[in-house]
Amino acid sequence: MSHPYLPSAHACRHAPSVGAALRHRATALAGASLLGLALSVAPTARAAELGANVESLLEHARAQSPELAAMRREADAAAERVQPAGALPDPMLRIELMDLDRSGEASRPSLLPSKVGETRYTYLQSLPYPGKRDLRREVASADLGQATARVDATWVGLATQIKTAYAQYYLAAGSERLAHEVVDLVTRLEQLAQARYAGGLVAQQDVVRAQLELTSMQSELIELDSQKRQLRSRLNGLLSRGASEPLAEPATLRPWPALTTLDARALVQRASDGNPLLLAEAERLRGAESNRELTLRNRYPDFQVGITPAQMGSRISSWSVMLEMNIPLQQDARRAQEREAEAMVDAARSRRQALASELLGELGGNLAAIDAARRSVALIDQRLLPQSELSLRSAIAAYENGKVDFATLLDAERQIRKARQERLRAEVEAQMRLAEIERIVGAEL
Repeated sequence: MSHPYLPSAHACRHAPSVGAALRHRATALAGASLLGLALSVAPTARAAELGANVESLLEHARAQSPELAAMRREADAAAERVQPAGALPDPMLRIELMDLDRSGEASRPSLLPSKVGETRYTYLQSLPYPGKRDLRREVASADLGQATARVDATWVGLATQIKTAYAQYYLAAGSERLAHEVVDLVTRLEQLAQARYAGGLVAQQDVVRAQLELTSMQSELIELDSQKRQLRSRLNGLLSRGASEPLAEPATLRPWPALTTLDARALVQRASDGNPLLLAEAERLRGAESNRELTLRNRYPDFQVGITPAQMGSRISSWSVMLEMNIPLQQDARRAQEREAEAMVDAARSRRQALASELLGELGGNLAAIDAARRSVALIDQRLLPQSELSLRSAIAAYENGKVDFATLLDAERQIRKARQERLRAEVEAQMRLAEIERIVGAEL
């Protein structure tokens, strides 16, 4: 008799096949679970990667920005206005019924063409003076050029804001990392001071100073965390995301090109050819010039031609043609319109010149600043940081031997922290200046 809690012989004979089936089912369930987990984690991982570098932010903004999408739609609308601007106006059809009471029954006039004395069908078509249609199309084409340039200007402006905010975000995160490293260093210095104080080699004031330094660093960490959260919200706003949406920690900065003030001439030419605001002003000038030419063409008459078949009974009895034109006699009004158009051309030309001078002045200043930032980084790497590290090591060794006081040790620690912060600020300053140069040039460098 078998035990109720032990498997029977029949069950034992079938155990391998049952176990294999169970293992197969478990494997399938595990695979499905892992697949579901991977599918659920993938969007989160992609969201977490957003913010690790500025390229990911720019790619997201280009695809998701509602302002940029609105400007694109406005450009599409402007493109649709070019063809109608040069088209002929719709023709007109006029039907005239003459002698309605031909039958002599005035109380029952007829409106049927075959029942009246005569019916005239007039087909009218307006014809602008030669050249006006092309000029109207040129004005609309210039409007399209402005709309297209405004799309580029909107993107360049948005990209500059993102690059600048990301650089500031990187500065806050880098400063936070430096602050944590300084906290670790000061903690070790405090332990050193505690050990020497316990041995009666230094006064308690050294321990207190170390603790004050730690408290100061904790306060700085709170401020840096607040800055990071504010900058994260600003970046999310620029990306058209919720203010509390997650962003990855900024990991890298873009390598900046070796720009110097000697490159100003080439960059000036690139800015003149590619800056979207300058291109928009150039299109505005082109449109103003075309409108001026159109206004001058208003000195000449527009025409209207027509053809009129006349019906009597059920047959066409006669044909006639017609030519109409306006007589441009209001010269005072036209001269005022011409002066207005000329003033608009001068205004557009002056506006473009003023913008070009402003942008080129900014370009020179940013080139000088990025060159100075690059030289500052090189100086800090080659001299200031090595000297500060050597000073700190020497101060620690001298403090251990009782040759310097704790204040000298703290000064050495602050000096190396200052050097590293200055290097980080110089890098970020170069990134912000690079973003401004790319805004002026209108393209990535």
